Amino acid sequence: MSVSQLSQRADRELINDYLEGSDKSFEVLLNRHREKIFTSIYLFTKDRDQAEDIFQDVFIKIIDTLRRGKYNHEGKFLQWALRISYNMCVDNFRRSKRKTKVSATETFDIFDVLESKDDNMETRMIKNQTNDKLKYLVDQLPEEQREVVILRHYADMSFKEISQLTRVSINTALGRMRYALINMRKMVGDKEILLK
Repeated sequence: MSVSQLSQRADRELINDYLEGSDKSFEVLLNRHREKIFTSIYLFTKDRDQAEDIFQDVFIKIIDTLRRGKYNHEGKFLQWALRISYNMCVDNFRRSKRKTKVSATETFDIFDVLESKDDNMETRMIKNQTNDKLKYLVDQLPEEQREVVILRHYADMSFKEISQLTRVSINTALGRMRYALINMRKMVGDKEILLK
């Protein structure tokens, strides 16, 4: 089967193909979800090298789990992979007990993946400036609020999924998002940051 044919297949089918010996199927699955998973890791670690290390560990764990027949098809593959990456980020954070800031010279920008191909140069410049400001605001939030914003807006998780992943009630997850938005609005007002 060609890569273009494989790319039409659902995640579940690609996983079954991989388990039957098709490495190409796993490559298609990986490429399909690479940006979202890497972005969520990068937003947590704020360090490209660390994010790449964790990303590789995540996929080693995914391959191992698939090969041992421990993957449950009831959940969506992406949500399952994001749960693994989240847990690895938390473990890594606990081990290192340090936070690093994203530097302006980083070559990877998480907002690059959000860019539309139809944007003209002026629209892209405005978007980039807005994204830099939003990234700055998210970076200033307390850890628990930042976590919910990342999982909700960059990993596209529902509040139910966020509550299960972070082991808090849905109301707590909603509350953290509410406070995150309040804090971001306050920062915009206090620092006179124009988002447009």
